[in-house]
Amino acid sequence: MTNDRGTFHDDYRTYRVRASSADAPDSFQVLTGKGEDIVLIVSGINSAEMKATWGPFWRSFKPNWKVWVEESAFRVFYNQRTPNESDPGKWRFCEG
Repeated sequence: MTNDRGTFHDDYRTYRVRASSADAPDSFQVLTGKGEDIVLIVSGINSAEMKATWGPFWRSFKPNWKVWVEESAFRVFYNQRTPNESDPGKWRFCEG
């Protein structure tokens, strides 16, 4: 059983958000590509002690791009749909 929550995209890639479990997940991953390259892991969701861990290739990307990825991923995670749909959603930020 997959715990995929949905996707979002930029001009180059499609990113998939996968929850750690179907019920009360404590983390999620953002993946891209056929090889499921890990872009971002957000952990500590249930404890409110969230931490962002970036995949090796993505660590050097600009801060504004990272904020966009985090915001888009949270919207997909909580709403289980693409962020392009009209819904104000909830924004959450994490350390890292």
